[in-house]
Amino acid sequence: MDSPTPPAATRHIRLTSHPGQGTDSAPALRWGAADPHERGPVVGSTGNRSQRNVIGTHSGSYGVYRALAVAAGNLTKGHRADLTNTAPTDAVGPYPVWGDAHKMVSIDPWGASVQTVYADYLERGYDIRPTIAVTKAHIHLPEIKQALAFQRLQVDGKILLEDASATVTKIAVEPVWWLPGVAERFKVSEADLRRALFEETGGMYPELVTRSDLEVFLPPIGGQTLYVFGDVRDLANPNVTLTARVHDECNGSDVFGSDICTCRPYLTHAIEECIRGAQAGGVGLIAYSRKEGRALGEVTKFLVYNARKRQVGGDRADKYFLRTECVAGVQDMRFQELMPDVLHWLGITKIHRLVSMSNDKFDAITGSGIEVGERVKIPDELIPADAKVEIEAKVAAGYFTDGRVPTADDLAQVKGRGLE
Repeated sequence: MDSPTPPAATRHIRLTSHPGQGTDSAPALRWGAADPHERGPVVGSTGNRSQRNVIGTHSGSYGVYRALAVAAGNLTKGHRADLTNTAPTDAVGPYPVWGDAHKMVSIDPWGASVQTVYADYLERGYDIRPTIAVTKAHIHLPEIKQALAFQRLQVDGKILLEDASATVTKIAVEPVWWLPGVAERFKVSEADLRRALFEETGGMYPELVTRSDLEVFLPPIGGQTLYVFGDVRDLANPNVTLTARVHDECNGSDVFGSDICTCRPYLTHAIEECIRGAQAGGVGLIAYSRKEGRALGEVTKFLVYNARKRQVGGDRADKYFLRTECVAGVQDMRFQELMPDVLHWLGITKIHRLVSMSNDKFDAITGSGIEVGERVKIPDELIPADAKVEIEAKVAAGYFTDGRVPTADDLAQVKGRGLE
């Protein structure tokens, strides 16, 4: 019996989305070069595989939604972004640190300006996407309205408007990892890093272990959003007082006001401090990173909540970290080693007032060469009752405080409510 004739429109699936190793068709990437043309553009788009010079795709985890849109027929495969009028509203840099491969390993310093610095590549048909976007916005927060009502803040018509909104420059940053630098930052070999990334993503990116010539990876993770109060250019001026908070995502508290942690109160307190500082002639910065649940994820976080509330003796500060380790195997996976990169991208050399109690963040910032002056803890009156378990455990573990450090006996007495 004759075999059936294969359909004329048979589509072949390529097991690699890159050109052959050693090809000259993709732009060369020389990480750490101070000149953007010598460095070369980051090309993570998938429309033309011969142009690709990185592992992964733009938009991080949102690449999966793009795939769904293509599969559903809602998005034309190979769509090219029209970048007309998308240029940044505020210029950032360039700063000398952009050419330091050891200071910038997790973001592309030229990612906000591809429309201009790589205009020649775009004209020649290269599909280059920005990995940083800079825009303007007004933000409305009930806590700021409250600060106005209690006269802690005043309307000035520039930073804080009559409708109680604050004016900001808003910057979105996608991660772009230079693997040799990331490995160095974590004090591991590049080979071990590549293997772990390959295996722990279920083999999602074979090029991690098959293409050592591709050194740049666009990981499928969330990025950062920066909110600047005042002039963005002042961030790089150590003579202008900078108030800053580096905040890691907590959807339950930040968005919905869950009272088991101090995240939203600390965030809104920092925003108030940033506004006050900008009104006094300084500049404020909130750097918000997508690291939900200490980068353990929200499902794990909620499982830990249940374990804490149901354990013998109830939710106790002396067992706070233990319950996380039992479920996740580790206390925290946020790893602040890469966090200072975005501060260097902004040209920051000194933070005069750091609104944070985290020693991990403080150590990472100062260890990267940025000076920190005053550290500002969350005011006691802003700590929700159920969040005292968290804050007391953290202070006892070494978090910054200008008050008393609880003893082991003290911790055993600090308890949260049950599951109710």
